[in-house]
Amino acid sequence: MSAVMKPMAHVAPSQSRQWMSCHGEFMLLVVGLAAFMLFPQDLGLLTNMAAMSIFALSVNLVLGQAGIASMGQAALYGSGAYVAGWTALYLSTDPILGLMLGGLGGGVVALLSGAVMLRSTKLTLVMLTIAAAQLLLELANWASGITGGDDGLSGFSIGPLFGVWEFNFIGSTGYFYALGVLVLVYFLLRNLVDSPFGLTAKAIRQDPGRVEALGGRVYPHLLAVYTVGGLLAGFGGALTAQTSKVANLSMLDFQTSAGVVVIIVLGGRRRLSGAVLGTVAFMTIQHIASTLNPQHWLFVIGLMLIFVLIVLPEGLIGIVDQLVLLARRIGRKGSAP
Repeated sequence: MSAVMKPMAHVAPSQSRQWMSCHGEFMLLVVGLAAFMLFPQDLGLLTNMAAMSIFALSVNLVLGQAGIASMGQAALYGSGAYVAGWTALYLSTDPILGLMLGGLGGGVVALLSGAVMLRSTKLTLVMLTIAAAQLLLELANWASGITGGDDGLSGFSIGPLFGVWEFNFIGSTGYFYALGVLVLVYFLLRNLVDSPFGLTAKAIRQDPGRVEALGGRVYPHLLAVYTVGGLLAGFGGALTAQTSKVANLSMLDFQTSAGVVVIIVLGGRRRLSGAVLGTVAFMTIQHIASTLNPQHWLFVIGLMLIFVLIVLPEGLIGIVDQLVLLARRIGRKGSAP
């Protein structure tokens, strides 16, 4: 496997620099704090954005980085939500414990399902992920005694964060809780993607045959990536359940899986920052368009998706890159004698 990593070593920053470079996390914090001050009446929406961003990051890892064609990530997201709800109902109201167990639930479902599905590729894999997610949805609907069925799992409460901060009606505690988890997940995932583990996943996406020829183990590595993706999706689902105090069948639905794929395509599927940007753009447009026209808001999303696919193949993050490049050029001209 070292033969796979050596050609990439010259493009990978040193590990020490990677752990010290936190520009993305710093920007998330700054934007998050600015959003809190500018939109205090929309903390519910902002909290959902943070939780959904974690879900989008999990899909970015699985689909964008490793090239695993999954359309059933909602199964992992919903599993995390239900486990967090059950934890609060039957075990403990501690939010951190519920978050950890929710992530574990998503990871276990990913490990068990991925062990079977990842032996297939391309269209077969897509169909298997959809089928697995639909089976889990129907199982949850059938087991209405513990999932709540169509009414969802509700009636649970979440204890104070770290035993100090209550989850108030305003939603400020929930927002900062979700924002903090998002920043931490982004930091860990960024370093994972830039590590030998992440570089190997990218190599498998580009040419799995070559990786195998060089001694790499493609299937176990993809299973590990899929499991980590399930863990992150579980975190996102657990956060959503804890902050909204409900877990329902829509979290397991195919529309949820399709929606998050649209998100990473809009933002940029090869970049972690694209997943966050895509989430903010998608949910903002959804919120505004559905307010103006509740029945036809998907038309706006469809138009935007077509525009991005044709004009911006790198996603909305490509616009940010161009603006940064332009700012640097202007700065160089201004500093030139």
